Amino acid sequence: MRKDEIKSIISTYKEIRPEIEKKLAQFAETGSKLNKRQILNEICFCILTPQSKAEECWKCIQNLNKAEILVSGTKSQIQKYLKGVRFHRTKSESIVKTRALLQEIISVLKEEKDPIKIRQYLVKNVRGLGMKEATHFLRNIGKSDNLAILDRHILKKLYKLKIIGNIPKSISIKKYLKIEKKMQKFADDTGIPVSHLDFIFWHQETNRIFK
Repeated sequence: MRKDEIKSIISTYKEIRPEIEKKLAQFAETGSKLNKRQILNEICFCILTPQSKAEECWKCIQNLNKAEILVSGTKSQIQKYLKGVRFHRTKSESIVKTRALLQEIISVLKEEKDPIKIRQYLVKNVRGLGMKEATHFLRNIGKSDNLAILDRHILKKLYKLKIIGNIPKSISIKKYLKIEKKMQKFADDTGIPVSHLDFIFWHQETNRIFK
C-alpha cells in the first residue's frame, strides 16, 4: 500500500512539476521585492486560513483590497468582508495588529536569512500565526526553504504513508518540529523537496494547485 502511494506521488510530481516550479518562482519574486502591500496580503491570508477554506480566504483578501480596507480599515470594517471565515472577529483584530507590525516584519525578512529564525520571530510576535501559518506565509514569499506546512491534508497524507502513527488534534511546537523532521526525511528519501510535496498532496486531494 505504501509503495503504491509513493508511486502515485512520484507520478503526480512528474505531471505537475513545471506548474509547481512556476508557482514557487512567483512566490520567490514576491519575497525578493518585499513590497508592503504584497507582504500584507500574504500574511493576512495566512492569518485567515485556520479552519477556513484557503480559496475563500484569498477572496476575502482580494475584496478587502478592492474596498481599500485591508491597509487602513478598522476592525469592524474588516469583519464585514470576512464572510465564510471562521473566528472572523479574532482574525480581523489580528490583521489590525499585524498592520502595525508590518515594517518590523519586512525588516526581519530583509535582515535574517535563516527561515527557522524568521519563523520563530513570526510565531512569537505576530498574533494569529502558529507554526503552520508562519511556514505557509514563508512558503508564499519564497522563504520557507525546507520547512513543512503541517495542515490537516498534509497530516492525513503522512498518516496514510505511515510516516506518523496518528493524526494529532493539536500540535505543540515540539511536536510540530518532530513531525516536520519526519516529512523532511521522506522528502530526502523520495528526492522531492518539501515545498513541492505540499503541492503534490494538495493536488492529489483537489486536482488543482492553489496557494
